[in-house]
Amino acid sequence: MMHNRVPILKVDNFWLVTIEETLHDQSVIQFKEDLLYNITRDAGAGLVIDISALEVVDSFVTRVLMEIGRLAGLLGLPFVLTGINPAVAITLTEMGLDLQGMATALNLQKGLDMLKGRARGEPK
Repeated sequence: MMHNRVPILKVDNFWLVTIEETLHDQSVIQFKEDLLYNITRDAGAGLVIDISALEVVDSFVTRVLMEIGRLAGLLGLPFVLTGINPAVAITLTEMGLDLQGMATALNLQKGLDMLKGRARGEPK
């Protein structure tokens, strides 16, 4: 079965990822591998992953996003997860998944602004 790859872009030294469709487990694993390959080759100034197009996020996808956040942190790459819609937020809470410690923002632009502020040394 062919899995769609998630586009991973670098713009103005920031990695930008917009997940546009629900990912199956194998697609999530491939995305994580592709992303880690890119950010270890060329760290950049930050990473934004936008999930605003997703109506549903399962526990596996959430755990992988949390792993990516931790790995980015270990690599010294600031990370922001953006676009968590209310239904997804409720589901994550009901599943007992805790995004504490993970930077989040309303949308891709706000996440990018947050990273640009950090790069300039502005407080969080």
